[in-house]
Amino acid sequence: MVVTTSTLLSSNTIVPTPHNSSLSSSSSNPKSSNISSINRRELVTSLFITVSPFFAAPQVNNPTNANPISLPISEARGLFQMPPVRLTNRYYLVRAGESEYESLGIINTNPVAKTSVDNGLSERGKKQAIKAALALKSMGACETNFWIWPSITQRAYQAAEIIGAVCGISRSRIVPEYSFLDARGLGAYEGKKLDSVSEVYASDSLSPNTKPPPIDDGTPNESVSDVFVRVTQLMSILETQYSGDTVIIVSPDSDNLTVLQAGLVGLDLRRHRDLAFAPGEVRFVDASSIPTYKQPASAVYKCLNPPNCN
Repeated sequence: MVVTTSTLLSSNTIVPTPHNSSLSSSSSNPKSSNISSINRRELVTSLFITVSPFFAAPQVNNPTNANPISLPISEARGLFQMPPVRLTNRYYLVRAGESEYESLGIINTNPVAKTSVDNGLSERGKKQAIKAALALKSMGACETNFWIWPSITQRAYQAAEIIGAVCGISRSRIVPEYSFLDARGLGAYEGKKLDSVSEVYASDSLSPNTKPPPIDDGTPNESVSDVFVRVTQLMSILETQYSGDTVIIVSPDSDNLTVLQAGLVGLDLRRHRDLAFAPGEVRFVDASSIPTYKQPASAVYKCLNPPNCN
């Protein structure tokens, strides 16, 4: 590749071009022209020197010092950590009302069935969702610029629509979440009676990393730490996407919300069950929002690095 030296000159340099007949003759005769050949490495190096100033960090002149001062890098958003130093939005946590499966006393956490009609709200669950919507309205959640973030799970999205109707907003303000708010996968407990879930919570109290036994029907077996990762990713998205807004998070189960609230207020994740949400319960994200009767034994202990709590 042959490139003229004039090609590599800075854009600020003007090279006069002689207007005479010798230009055409010199162009046709390489030996008589003042053209120098350069290799590929020299070309890349020269281009980098020419272009790099455009990508340099912005600087301001300091009249008292010959050296320029670089502008400070702004604080990054989206790198969300638990517990957060601050929240840029106001959050309300809502557990969807009772589902059809829950009314039958059966555990159903397989994500394959999360959009099934059978996974929707029971008649009792619909009434609980209405009460939740009225509670949100009385708490002032509907008065400012707000968004509803429900799990795409049938019962959670139904609850979100009820909340939207009571608060008087259109579906454009309802943003379905497709994975981070899935009900906690309970593995081999899938299809068993709801009472058996107490065994899972007994394991949670020992370690947030203990998983329920696996199963081969596609149901995940998630530990508290697994849920913690999901809800942290959700909060990272919300804190990056919105600023100064109100966000209503609607979960199909209690575990997403208890793990999330424990992480936000710095409580030991092994005690997340102490913060259990009843179907249709609403809670504002605030350390003082935890009801006195639900204060966990670990309330006096702050977990500064969840889920790694000693």
